[in-house]
Parts: sequence; C-alpha cells; structure tokens
Amino acid sequence: MSAPGEWSALLRRFLDTSLAKGLSPLTVRTRERGLVRFIAWCEERALIPQAITLSILERYQRHLFHYRKRNDEPLGKATQQQLLMPINALFRWMVRSGLLDANPAADLELPRLPQRLPRHWLTVEEIEQLIRHVAIYGDEGLRDRAIIEVLYSTGLRRAELIELNLSDVNERQGVVFVREGKGAKDRVVPIAERALAWLVKYRDEVRPNWRLCGDPDDRTAPLWLRPDGKRLSKNQLTDRMKKLLGEAGIDKPGACHLFRHAMATHMLE
Repeated sequence: MSAPGEWSALLRRFLDTSLAKGLSPLTVRTRERGLVRFIAWCEERALIPQAITLSILERYQRHLFHYRKRNDEPLGKATQQQLLMPINALFRWMVRSGLLDANPAADLELPRLPQRLPRHWLTVEEIEQLIRHVAIYGDEGLRDRAIIEVLYSTGLRRAELIELNLSDVNERQGVVFVREGKGAKDRVVPIAERALAWLVKYRDEVRPNWRLCGDPDDRTAPLWLRPDGKRLSKNQLTDRMKKLLGEAGIDKPGACHLFRHAMATHMLE
C-alpha cells in the first residue's frame, strides 16, 4: 500500500520544481492535469512510486487507449500523448533527485500523431472582406483592424498576441517581442509595414481614450484594451473574431488561428 499522501507530496515537489526552473504556469498546469489522472489510477491499484515499471506504464497507456468519455468517444491521440508525457518528466526528475535509480518511462513509446495540414484558413479576399466590415465599429473596429493585421502579418498565436505590452512593439526595427510564447520561449517576430501602421494608429489614437488612470508612459502596460480600459482576454478576443467573421459572411470553423494558417499558406504560395 502507498503511504497516505505519498503521491500527492511527490507531485507537489515536482510541480514546485517545474515552476522554479522557469516553466510557464500553463505548462505546469498541463503536467499537473496529466499526473493527477495517472496518480488516481495508481492509487486505485495501491501502487507506490517506487513500484512503477515499464509494463505498468504500458498498462496505463492501454487504459487511456480504451477509455471512453461521457459521449462514448475515445480520447484523441494528442490527448493521450499529452497525458503520458508528464509521467516521463516526473520519473526523470525523480532519478535526478535520487528518489529512483532508473526512469521506468524512458522507453515508453508515445502514440504517434498523424501529420495533418490545416483544413481551414482565410483567403486573401476573405481577409480583405473582414477588414472592410470591421470599419463599421468605429474605435473598436480600428482596434480590431489592427489585431487582424497583426495576426495575419506575424502569425502570432492568440495567447501571444493578447499578452503583448506596449514595450513589446519596436517601431524602428519593425518587430514585436513575444515573451514566453509556446514552450515558455521568447522570440522576436518581424511585422509587415501595413500591420505596424495600423497597430501604431490604434495605439496612438484609440488606446489613450480607453486607458484607466495610471502612468501614461508605463511601457509595461497591456497593448490590447477593451473600451473600459482593461486588458482584452483570450476568450473575449475569440468571441469577437467569431462574431466579426459571421457578420462578414465568412462561414469557417475557428477564429484567431485562421489568420495563422492563412499567413503560413499564403507565404508558401
């Protein structure tokens, strides 16, 4: 039998170490979600951490493969992979910490994901159609135009765009600085001249009217605001883009990621 709280204490130490190493909170939450599920499975079978072997992990992998959700659908391969990857990270950390002699997950083969091209993206004509439509919304439409231009020009992910601060835009060099993007990595992304012009127009002509009380020269303040002066959230941006796409007569699944796919597709063309 595993001692009460043995797994949970181990999990807490591992997650705290992950944060201390600089992993993003999102990555740590993903690790936690996968490990909580694995630990519950182990505790149901009275398995202690030191008793885990490759064969036990393969049993757990088969459990995920045969698991059915409430709608009787299986877990997707990407979900299965996402649930298994933190297990390898946990046992790798245990070996480095002297808690185990060997990593039982080292030879665990993860599900292979199919290599698929994106099925939906926006054409140049649809992007221009959307840009013409947002003009009816005045200042909010100008902000939306700037967002569309930046998404299409840079290929930024939704979360990366939302987290931009004023200081992350370098007009002189024509780049935006993405802090802790995917994989908690920083990177510099070039931005097209037209997109930069609309971003600057929003920043200088619209945003000052929405700013809440505070230092107007604070370069760490968020770039994208709502009219009430608060930072635009990821879900609000998604809902806004879906609304605008529908109003413009563009019937395609997705929202912000459509611009990322469009950018990549049009560059290849």
